[in-house]
This record gives sequence, structure tokens and C-alpha cells, in this order.
Amino acid sequence: MVPREIPLFKKSLLSLIAAFFLIVSTGQQAAARTTVDDENIELLAKTSKAIAEIVKEAMPAVVFVQVEKTVEQRVSPFGQDPFGMFNDPFFQRFFGPQFRQRPRKFKQRGQGSGFIISPDGYILTNNHVVGDADTISVKLADGRKFKAKVIGKDPQSDVAVIKINAKNLPVLPLGNSDNIQVGEWVIAIGNPFGLTQTVTVGVVSAKGRSRLGITDYEDYIQTDAAINPGNSGGPLINIHGEAIGINSAIFSRSGGFMGIGFAIPINMAKAVEKQLIKNGKVIRGWLGVVIQELDEDLAKSFGLSKKEGVLIAEVAENSPAKKAGLKSGDIILKMNGQKVYDIGELRNKIALTPPGTKVTFDILREGKHKSVTVTIEEKPGTVTVAANRHEILKQLGIVVQDLSPDLAQQFGYREGQGVLVAEVEPGSLAASVGIQSGQLIEEVNRVKVHSVKEFLKALSKSKTTKRVLLKIRDGDISRYVALRIQ
Repeated sequence: MVPREIPLFKKSLLSLIAAFFLIVSTGQQAAARTTVDDENIELLAKTSKAIAEIVKEAMPAVVFVQVEKTVEQRVSPFGQDPFGMFNDPFFQRFFGPQFRQRPRKFKQRGQGSGFIISPDGYILTNNHVVGDADTISVKLADGRKFKAKVIGKDPQSDVAVIKINAKNLPVLPLGNSDNIQVGEWVIAIGNPFGLTQTVTVGVVSAKGRSRLGITDYEDYIQTDAAINPGNSGGPLINIHGEAIGINSAIFSRSGGFMGIGFAIPINMAKAVEKQLIKNGKVIRGWLGVVIQELDEDLAKSFGLSKKEGVLIAEVAENSPAKKAGLKSGDIILKMNGQKVYDIGELRNKIALTPPGTKVTFDILREGKHKSVTVTIEEKPGTVTVAANRHEILKQLGIVVQDLSPDLAQQFGYREGQGVLVAEVEPGSLAASVGIQSGQLIEEVNRVKVHSVKEFLKALSKSKTTKRVLLKIRDGDISRYVALRIQ
């Protein structure tokens, strides 16, 4: 059939009706879009105001930390001497003492951030901010300036506590970093490049970042909130206005922000801070085991249906673990009822457990679940011996100790093979050449050493040469490093 043709006037009428409904429909859609847009804008405005209010409350407790240190450098009377030629005894005898290098002192300055944790002036910051500074100045948000003193510092976690003489100060509340979730909003406040009271906003990118090589004890919060040089020591804040971390490090190929920053969890910082205020140092707990990660193949080999817990590879003699009956091949699944996920987490928890504390481990041994209670002891080497007050050791930035039979077994060395590096200060001369805690120093200035006493005797030669030559062993690999001192 041929379709019937609609008369012209009817076509016109239908077109008018269609146009009317189109206009009405378009108007309704536009009105709906306007309503939705208004709601979104209002939501954004509320979010913006909320962040502004959080920052307004927190900022008065964030401080600007400036440090100053006097350093001495030996310089030639004739300008630069990159090869040390003018300090060579033969050269001086041949050409005369006028060519001898002369000491020159100058001021070295640095800056960072911190935040007030008590009304009477205790401030949390980074160890690498205050370091071994001669003077520390703190500038408050209201412009007041104070001299600060170091209450205690812990290079192994990079936490430090300083104090100013003031009262009724604004305080930043401390939150619970265990409760934060990846994706949560966070705010970083600090003084990047000396630009005081700078605020950046981002999210928690990851939790539990360890084995980064920044400090000995790592459990970092990763964030994309911009952190730059000078932010170190400042707070990372949650949406409740609580500090949940101390901004400490960045991953960067340029020296500036690249979207990856790291903060020390505030729960770790609180544990360290309490000991620093009470004792001036941190006394760490010791279990006495060598632990390793489990992969899927290892997990199946030890009777696990999935990858969980950490594997005990070795147990040191006379250690708390040995006394409690833990064995090589045991898998630690829980500590005090909480699941253990990786070796970094377990190591940090043990280290922050006060010596004398009883800890219960749920383990898997030969396919059977068991519960073992261990009394944590003080970590060997925690107490710094008097020898480590030696001036050259301070310059190097290391703490050494005798290699006891237990430590030799724990680290895989022979008793008397050398002296053990117990601590390395971040940013020190030793750290700059890759020396790390747990490594062994076998020779000092080409002399074999078997004890701290022999180490110091061999080190005394460096007072005149201004150079230290060390033979360092790390497992099966040894190497020489040369360091110039003042």
C-alpha cells in the first residue's frame, strides 16, 4: 500500500505541537542540570571550607625550624686543592710550610618543620632536621622566635624531640595511624624551601612502605600531597585535624616533588617520642631471630594454603626466641592476636616493644598451630658504649660495638672477625658511602681489628692524616672505603 499523505495544515500543526513539547522538555532538562550543578558546587564549597577550617585549627601548632652548625674545612692558601697535594708531607718539606693547608671555619645552615605536641613546648620533628646542630631556632606561626634544645633523637627511626621554653602553646592532636585507609584525604603543612606555613592536599597513596633504605626502621605512609625540602618534620594531617604522620622523605629524580612522599606513622613516632622524653634515647626490644618473606611456593612447602605470616630462618643462641622454644622453620602468623603480614611490620613491632614485655606468637610448626609466649629483651648494642663518644666516630656518624658470639651467629660472621656497625646516622659521612648497620668493619687504616679497643687504636692515626680507610664486609662481600675528616 501507498502511505497516505498528511495534509499540509496538519503537518504544520503537528510540527508546532512537537516544537512545544521539545521546548518544555529542554527547559526541564536545563532546570535539572542547573539543580545538579548547584548541588555539586555546594558540595565542593562545603569540602573546601572544611579543609580550610582544619588548616586554620592546625596551623598555629606547626613551627619553622632553623639550625646552624660550625664546620671546619682545610683550604690551601693558594685556592682550591682538589688532589690534596698541598697537604702532602713530602710536598710541604720540599716547598715549605707556606703551602700547608689551613683550617677555615664557616656556618652551615639548614631548615625544616615541626609541630607542637604539648602546651609547655615539646615539639616533634625529624632527626635529620636537627642532626648535630650547634643551635636550633624555632619560629611559631604568630611570629615569635625561641631557642630550642634537643631532648632526644633517634637516627634509626628519624624521629627527634626538641623543646622551647614557653607555656600555653597551641597543640596539634595526635591521631591513630593504624586506622587510616588508602585513598583517604590528607593535608601536609610545613615550610618547603623556607616558604612558611605552606599547605598541600592529597590522599594516602599506600601504607606500610618499608625496605626503602631511608632509615633502619621503616613503615612509611606514602602520599601524593606535595612534600618538598623544608617540609621534613612537619605534620601529615587527616580530615579530623589530627597528625597521623611526620613528613620525612620524597622519591625524586629532580630534587623536587614528583608525586611520591613518605611520612613516619604517628603511632611509631609516639612510641619513640615517649622514650626520648623519658630516657633521652630509645631502648629497643630484641627477639633474636632471622626472618624472611614467604612466597607461594614456600607457603605450600610449609603446609599453608595461602601466603601469610613470616618464616623464621634462624634463631640466635641465648636469645629470647631460643629461650621460649621458637625454632627455625616456624611461621609466625600472629603477634598478640594481630595478623603479621611482612617482615618489616614484625621487626618494627618487636623493636618498639619495651624489654621485659611478654609477647604471644601464634605460629605454624610442621602443619600444627601452636602458641608461644616470649619475654622480649633489650636489643644488644642499644646502649652506646663510652668509646663511641670518640670525636672521629662522631664525624663519621657511626656507632660500633664488639662482635659477641650471639651477634656473630645472628649476622653470619665469626667471633672476633671485626667490629659491628650498630648505628649509622642518616646523612653522615658513613651513610654517604653506603655503610649500614649490621655490616662489619674488618680493617681500619690497613690494620686488622678484632675489638672496639683495637678499632679506636687504629683510628687514632687518622687524627694526623685526616683520612680514614675502612674495610667493610657485608655478608660475603667486602670493600674498602676512604673518608676525609676534619
